[in-house]
Amino acid sequence: MSHRQPRGPRLPAWTATLTWKAAVFITVMCCALAALLGTFVHVSVTNQTVGQAREQALDRLTEATERYEAGDRLGPGVGVDPAGLPAALRELALSGERGTMVATHESRPTMWAAGPADGHRAIAVRVDYAQGARTIDGLDRAILGSSVLAIGATLLVGAFAVTRVTRRLHLTAQVARRISRGDLDARVNDPRTKGPARHQDEVAAVAGALDTMASSLQGKLLSEQRFTADVAHELRTPLTGLHAAAELLEPGRPTELVRDRVAALRTLTEDLLEISRLDARSERVDLDAHHLAPLAERVVRVSGEGTELVVVRDVCVETDRRRLERVLGNLVANALKHGRAPVLVTVDGPVVTVRDHGDGYPDYLVEHGPQRFRTEGTSKGHGLGLTIALGQAAVLGARLTFTNASDGGAVATLRLPFEECADGDEPEGPESGT
Repeated sequence: MSHRQPRGPRLPAWTATLTWKAAVFITVMCCALAALLGTFVHVSVTNQTVGQAREQALDRLTEATERYEAGDRLGPGVGVDPAGLPAALRELALSGERGTMVATHESRPTMWAAGPADGHRAIAVRVDYAQGARTIDGLDRAILGSSVLAIGATLLVGAFAVTRVTRRLHLTAQVARRISRGDLDARVNDPRTKGPARHQDEVAAVAGALDTMASSLQGKLLSEQRFTADVAHELRTPLTGLHAAAELLEPGRPTELVRDRVAALRTLTEDLLEISRLDARSERVDLDAHHLAPLAERVVRVSGEGTELVVVRDVCVETDRRRLERVLGNLVANALKHGRAPVLVTVDGPVVTVRDHGDGYPDYLVEHGPQRFRTEGTSKGHGLGLTIALGQAAVLGARLTFTNASDGGAVATLRLPFEECADGDEPEGPESGT
């Protein structure tokens, strides 16, 4: 039995930003540099101050030793085994060595110098070290204050510089997201990429590469759209003649097959033309007030047997009736063709769902949406119907999603933009039915 290790506290999302990381890096580096320089200055000045006090104390100790040996009177601050002499320094003097030590005497910092006197006694000199201690303390405060000011100023300047870079990166990321959503006109237009003589940094290079990629992608897509539209348009004339010729054939099974294939080819051509118009974003909506229940009922009635309508709540929406019927008709036709009856069309306010009871949508369609003419394994694929439904829903400002029901079956959900509107078409029929 495995046990999941408890996770530590997670940092806020803003700590992952480049600005925050740069600020932390600058702060750490400034603190490390300030500590290094401050330590170096502190040690240097302390050694110099202590050295000067030590030399002064040793000079006085030499002079006091000469006076003591000559039997002269010792001056102030000089004594043999004086009170307050540090024990470690006294032991050093009794061993025949001379030494110095900084200690506190009568609540004041004092520099002691001691050496052997005679026998088991030590002669010692004390020098006031208060001025030296104040010098070192003042130096430490000055180092600390200047370090804080330097770190603050460096952090502000660094944050300003990093923010300018991250702002450009954010703009580039936003443009990339717009392009991924289909806005191929989006461009970064970084001014550093306009002049060939201007030096470009890495951010400008990325922005320029993104603009170039978007322009190339847009050109290729426009070329493909024009090719699709031209092919579909050119097919119209021979298909019209082929349809007229098929009507002149004698009745029979072969004639029915020819007419059926010609009709399928004409439908495919019209679908290709519709997709080319959707890709070119040349479609314009004709908005009017419509009740959803009667509109969905007409779609169900045209679809034939195997389709049921359930109206939970009818509303009046501002929409394009022809396009909405096209969306619902394609969804129902796809459910009847690739799923199993019954196909349920449910109207619940501004939300319309179309569900069948088949095997459900393929995983790729649920994750990435419909793809033109794609097939999975030996399946027949979904053709252009769902692609057209998705495109027309976008023209209406609606959101069309594809999921699978937990108990089986494909579910297409259309969410229409909804605001209270004046009644348009009068509701027809009951609130729910078949």
